Amino acid sequence: MSVYLAVFIVLSYLIWIKCLYYRHRRTLVKSLKHVMKVSSSRDTACADVRALVVTAHPDDECMFFAPTVIRLVQLNASVHLLCLSEGNYYKQGAQRKQELLNSCAVLGIPESRITIIDHKKLPDDPKAEWSVSLVSSIIVKHLRVHSFNMVLTFDGRGVSGHGNHTALHKAVSHLASTGQVPNGCHVLPSLSTPVVSLPLHRLLSVHVHKHIPNYPTRTQEPEDLLKFRSSRCTDCYCVSRPAA
Repeated sequence: MSVYLAVFIVLSYLIWIKCLYYRHRRTLVKSLKHVMKVSSSRDTACADVRALVVTAHPDDECMFFAPTVIRLVQLNASVHLLCLSEGNYYKQGAQRKQELLNSCAVLGIPESRITIIDHKKLPDDPKAEWSVSLVSSIIVKHLRVHSFNMVLTFDGRGVSGHGNHTALHKAVSHLASTGQVPNGCHVLPSLSTPVVSLPLHRLLSVHVHKHIPNYPTRTQEPEDLLKFRSSRCTDCYCVSRPAA
């Protein structure tokens, strides 16, 4: 008798589930389509973004740009790194180069997207004055070869005040102000502001963009900052021209 009762209960439950399904099928299908559409939209939010992070030394990528890199990778952007020295100030260039590769692996930048420059005129030295023309030529060549549409580097203060950091800002500013940045390429400087207390999903907004002189600095939310397509890239965002 108990077996029949169990079978009856199971069948009743299945019939009840089937009735609920048919009763709410349209709502269910509509909800599933919405979820799939939102998920697909998030997955492709930055699929067309090719970002280049320009740093001076190994460890800059994790000390100053990690939140931005992580967010870009989460949004499926193609992130590359151009490091202008091996960081050989203490004669540990080989070790620091490997540390950079390990750091990028954690951040989500594959080794195939990493370029490390070892140039005798670009020593890791806060007192060394890097040639703006030399640094500019290296960066612009990299931009054109890989067709980047977003560049991130240090602001005018170099975040930490390191001379090599500020040299990168001067070089990229020079490219932007002289029209050498490829059409449609956004140039974004870091902002020398503490970011420890900010939640991760907003850390990308730490990187602000400035129009060429006489326009106010603007900060946008991460998602808004990245919502651009090739059709809108004629309105190029650039860093301000360095002060005379």
